[in-house]
Amino acid sequence: MCKFCWYLLTLQTFMISMFTSVLKRNRSLLVIVAGMLFTGILLSSCSKGISKLLKNPDPAYKLRMAEQFFVKKQYTKAQQVYEDVMPYYKASKEFEDIYYKYAYCAYHLGDFMNAENLFKSYLEIFPNSTKAEEVDYMRAYSYYKQSPKPELDQTSTIKAMGMMQTFINTHPGSPRNKEATEIIDICRAKLELKDFKSAQLYYDIGQFRAAGVAFTALMNSYPESLRGDEYKLMIIKSYYRFAELSIEEKKVERFEQVINECYEFTDRFPDSKLKKEADEFLNLSQTNIKNLNNEQTKTPA
Repeated sequence: MCKFCWYLLTLQTFMISMFTSVLKRNRSLLVIVAGMLFTGILLSSCSKGISKLLKNPDPAYKLRMAEQFFVKKQYTKAQQVYEDVMPYYKASKEFEDIYYKYAYCAYHLGDFMNAENLFKSYLEIFPNSTKAEEVDYMRAYSYYKQSPKPELDQTSTIKAMGMMQTFINTHPGSPRNKEATEIIDICRAKLELKDFKSAQLYYDIGQFRAAGVAFTALMNSYPESLRGDEYKLMIIKSYYRFAELSIEEKKVERFEQVINECYEFTDRFPDSKLKKEADEFLNLSQTNIKNLNNEQTKTPA
């Protein structure tokens, strides 16, 4: 921090202390207002400092300052100065390092979309760079960092999985492949969770047939999932509730479907802790069919 900025912060503390001792009422408001005032002055002075630096005619000096900002993790300042000096160094050996750090500035500032584009451009400009593998990974990782929470659109998640897999295929001996594989697994788990929540929503709002179809698709999409028995039980529950609410003429057929799902559960998950609950739906469905058949027998033609 520059001496002037330090002075302003010290002055801010002094002024807040002075005003709060005089005006005891509305102290919280006073602190907020004073803080906003001096923070604004501080930001303005720092901005002027960067503007002054950018006006300096010596690109070598500006590059040295950009390097200092980067080392100090002052990425906003570094980004501005790197961008300013790039045209002067395009034909020089320093350009690769400038572009490399410029891309990382975007990444460290959380601008992952821009970072991904810059890492991509770096690979196009410097395909034979010794940093190519690292940058290739960071490009994929920047896409992964754009992956939203499960409830939202997962286009970035799917793209990140594909890019991580491409990285593994392109760099088979890379030490980063372990982490790339872990990220693919994380992304797959997020997609699975999204599909589960969608299926569960159908069940919760009483769309039982749609829930049965959605949970079946979920099982087919993630056959190795550790939650497979849970999904299968939800298929049974969904089709059982669908059968219960069906018209009389359709109930026997639909309870038979539940019975088939229960048998499949036993075949696939014989040791599941949920088997007892699946067996209960099997017994209920068989009882319902028996009662329905008895009712049909009693009904005169």
